[in-house]
Amino acid sequence: MNLMFQIFTFCFLFISAQANAVADVAYLPAGTQYKANITTPTQALGASVGEWHVRHDQIANYMRVLASQSDRVSLVETGRTHENRPLYLLAFSSAENQQNLAAIQARHIKNLGQSTDKNDPLILWMGYSVHGDEPSGSNAALLIAYYLAAGQSEMIDQLLNDNIVLLDPSVNPDGLSRFAQWANMHKSKNLVADPNHREHQQAWPSGRTNHYWFDLNRDWLLLTHPESQARIHQFHQWRPHVLTDFHEMGTDSTFFFQPGISSRKNPWTPLKNVELTAALGDFHAAALDKTKQLYFTQESFDDFYYGKGSTYPDAHGSIGILFEQASSRGHLQDSVHGRLKFSDTIQNQVTTSLSTFAGALANKQAILDYQIDFAEQTKGLVKDDDLAGYILNEKFDQARFSKMLEILSSHQIQYYPLSKDVKADGQIFDTVNSMFVPLDQPQYRLIKSLFSTRKSFDDNTFYDVSNWNLPLAFNIQYQAVERQPKLDKEPVNIPKTVNPGLLPGAYAYAFSWQNYQAPKLLQRLLANKVKVKLAGEAFFAQTAQGGMSFSAGAVIVPIALEQPDNLLDIIGSQNMGLDIAIHSVTSGLTRQGIDLGSRKMLNVTQPKVLLVGGRGTSQYELGEVWHYLDQHVDMPVSITDLEQLGKLSLDSYTHMIWVEGTYKDVTDTTVSKIEGWLNKGGILIGQKSAANWFSDKKWLKAGFKTNSEIKLAFETTGMTYRDQEALKAKQRIAGAVFETQLDLSHPLAFGYKSTTLPMFRNSALVMRQPDKPFITAASYTKTPLMAGYTADELQQLIGGSAAIVSHNFGKGKVIGFATNVNFRGVWYGTSRLMSNAIFMAGFINAQG
Repeated sequence: MNLMFQIFTFCFLFISAQANAVADVAYLPAGTQYKANITTPTQALGASVGEWHVRHDQIANYMRVLASQSDRVSLVETGRTHENRPLYLLAFSSAENQQNLAAIQARHIKNLGQSTDKNDPLILWMGYSVHGDEPSGSNAALLIAYYLAAGQSEMIDQLLNDNIVLLDPSVNPDGLSRFAQWANMHKSKNLVADPNHREHQQAWPSGRTNHYWFDLNRDWLLLTHPESQARIHQFHQWRPHVLTDFHEMGTDSTFFFQPGISSRKNPWTPLKNVELTAALGDFHAAALDKTKQLYFTQESFDDFYYGKGSTYPDAHGSIGILFEQASSRGHLQDSVHGRLKFSDTIQNQVTTSLSTFAGALANKQAILDYQIDFAEQTKGLVKDDDLAGYILNEKFDQARFSKMLEILSSHQIQYYPLSKDVKADGQIFDTVNSMFVPLDQPQYRLIKSLFSTRKSFDDNTFYDVSNWNLPLAFNIQYQAVERQPKLDKEPVNIPKTVNPGLLPGAYAYAFSWQNYQAPKLLQRLLANKVKVKLAGEAFFAQTAQGGMSFSAGAVIVPIALEQPDNLLDIIGSQNMGLDIAIHSVTSGLTRQGIDLGSRKMLNVTQPKVLLVGGRGTSQYELGEVWHYLDQHVDMPVSITDLEQLGKLSLDSYTHMIWVEGTYKDVTDTTVSKIEGWLNKGGILIGQKSAANWFSDKKWLKAGFKTNSEIKLAFETTGMTYRDQEALKAKQRIAGAVFETQLDLSHPLAFGYKSTTLPMFRNSALVMRQPDKPFITAASYTKTPLMAGYTADELQQLIGGSAAIVSHNFGKGKVIGFATNVNFRGVWYGTSRLMSNAIFMAGFINAQG
């Protein structure tokens, strides 16, 4: 009886294992044999791939299993997400190559741009599902990993003996896990294909984004998030020849692979890149033809913005390739082409992963040669360029300057200190606060894109932003020069601020508002019950180090107020790592300006901020505000859904922030509640369409041009049907930089030194100039476009219009921004306007 049971158990397990293997290999090339000692995805998951949506922890576990079982696999943890999920990069190659992987990697990096032979390895980077709700990629990654770890065929031998495949199985772990949970929790035993079913209609925020609701496929250049920082570090450790980027698109679409629209590639990307992409595309087409799949190329998608996964490689002599699969957004969904199964979406991603291998092997020498030619052509571009490089300078805010330089360094861009002061274009660039970025370096093309002020383009239609000038985003003074200044040859970091130390027994302690980290220190002090005043005007005070000038907005900690007993310990510990110079003031009587006991010194209390989000609002913009306040200001903020707002008591909140959204369905009851809160002293902050809605409700005393007014600015006489797309492109701003004029005496401008401030815009919304004085803190200049594309008609509408308006409303304040001051977490030059709107609003005293 016992023997029969053992035999039965063995047979059952054997048959189950065979069934599991069959379920997995059904996705993979027929005829391939697999090593029996390697765990299959189905065995690891307990279900076949595609039966359920895989979570990141399941992917991570399976990758660790493969690395422990197969001598073809090595795994490194490259970083952690905001939610502390591990980021893994796997290297697949032969057992022999694995023994020498570090040496192969080092040799490849050392020989970048130098001659190669046919024995040099191709390095192929396979990246899956940067958008978490486009999950077919990461689910396919399980199968590709198994194929490479366990498969036995001539194709696999050829691929792994002479090359290295890098697998990034889950580019956005937090978003992928969020969406997997959503899809799985709504799955029925009998699958529901109805697009209206809850499974196919995600809640807010969607799984597309990371923890802070950012689109990680726009962050390859900006490096706002740990996922991108880890990925770019590894990219430069490997410098792959080909990098794939697997996505999904609308359910009624088919399948896309590059090349994209030929007229919309970045001008710094060589034509040879497009040709090689097309050569690889022939292999994708052949593979999809074999399975009778519909697909398209050279439509819809461009290759312009270098901050995406499929374009960042193009700036480095690599070939980036975008794949877009129609999405089932769940397990099964009706489409115009019939029912789309999740397993079918996975299959196409597997198919084109394999066709990438085949195409790369067939074009190996051409791809190797391209990376060399790219480097040689770059040297020629440097030689032909009239410019030698760019001088950067920032005298007042080393924190902001250092962050920008950190981004440059992450992209392997070298910069050097000046050995003596330089005069350029009538400006003096001093040695202490300046750096020089030479163009004569391998990253020439990327530098040219990061410093571009181009305004005209052959094709004016943009899938994403048309400019990403880094100094403008950071509001850093810079100047292009034709001759290289004398430099200190060793690259160095900006020197840290010398902190004078805290003098016990001082009258007060003070620090400037100009440092980017100042709002964080202020918030930390308030959270530790320190009593703080803000200066409404400038003053010149005596300190332990002598006389010192302080601009409006300076933060004062007077000893005369009831302070914690361990005040000096609190100030010192909270300033740790912030690099802010805190001065010991010895007297309340100043030599110039207001005294420390002046009525123009504002008592400030810890804010309690409410962000209004939920369905109907932009998850990106709300995430950007949340990220800024949480990460850069250390401020805890509450987030509520718009539909819940009417049920809340607003009395405990000091500030409310609204972002881009649709607010026409907000009830009259909720509107009355907000207005009552405002009248009692609340501070209402809105950007873009939220500010427009404030205007409609008569809270913000600034009007906005209507959509009809904006469209009337464009001449349409004589246009043909074909001109529709071009007209729509002119009527929108995909992303460009505009110049504004700041009123430096206005509280919202405290901390700024220049009257001009670059601002990013990705909206055609125009806020009219108010007819009342004192309420406009910033306006667009008459000819405002600084960089990027915007149609002349829109430039004329925006020129002279209001950028920031603020005024009293009852006992409260209303602040309206015409644009998003926290765009993608990289606009350090304007993000401090949000801190000013929170901390400095108490100074606003103008009637709307």
